[in-house]
Amino acid sequence: MADELNENGHPENGDVPEIELIIRASTIDGRRKGACLFCQEYFMELYLLAELKTISLKVTTVDMQKPPPDFRTNFEATPPPILIDRGMAILENEKIERHIMKTVPGGHNLFVQDKEVATLIENLYTKFKMYVTKYESADTKEASQPLLSHLERINDFLVKRATRFLTGDTMSCFDCELMPRLQHIRIGAKAFRKFEIPTKFTGLWRYMENMYELEAFRQSCPADQDIISHIKNQLGLRTTARIELETPIYTTSIPILDS
Repeated sequence: MADELNENGHPENGDVPEIELIIRASTIDGRRKGACLFCQEYFMELYLLAELKTISLKVTTVDMQKPPPDFRTNFEATPPPILIDRGMAILENEKIERHIMKTVPGGHNLFVQDKEVATLIENLYTKFKMYVTKYESADTKEASQPLLSHLERINDFLVKRATRFLTGDTMSCFDCELMPRLQHIRIGAKAFRKFEIPTKFTGLWRYMENMYELEAFRQSCPADQDIISHIKNQLGLRTTARIELETPIYTTSIPILDS
């Protein structure tokens, strides 16, 4: 039977449940965090709850190229993310999200309702993928325009709302969804198309700076090389960089912004 929760979302009996999140390991070294977007999204959500001490969080990386025997026995070919809550395994992304929202202590506080934000961030990553896969020629303004326009809309929204995060001054599920995708865009678009988020988008960069300051992001963030490797493998792209031989880099600073 599930623990009874008090009004703050904490178990009444004082026990803090241990949640294990199994995430994909790096496709480069098979050990460090990989660059699966959903893995990072749920990692961030659960890390925030662990900071509030409503849960105890354990994160396990699994190399899907060489999964351990017990992983194959328990989960067959199911790829991470996988959430394990008190012995129960949740395997599908939508079910994991629903479980965090409805069952994990404190999780409901992350899932705010904001249709404007939900619509705003929808399809951003799709436009990024279209940009880096569709255009093989040198980068042009026309090629990048759909992605650029979407980033500008997010920037303008953040400037207008004037809060630290998308829905206010505390994080929500929307931030855990958007920020990993912004990091992929920042690292991947530059690596494959020499595209950089304009420094005139000060609202967007300030938002990213706020996110970079959080342990929830820093602890869950993959190395730049793993993001590049993930995008390369997922979209069948080419790069001349020998990322497998590079020392991992974690880009968590912002450029000098336009005044």
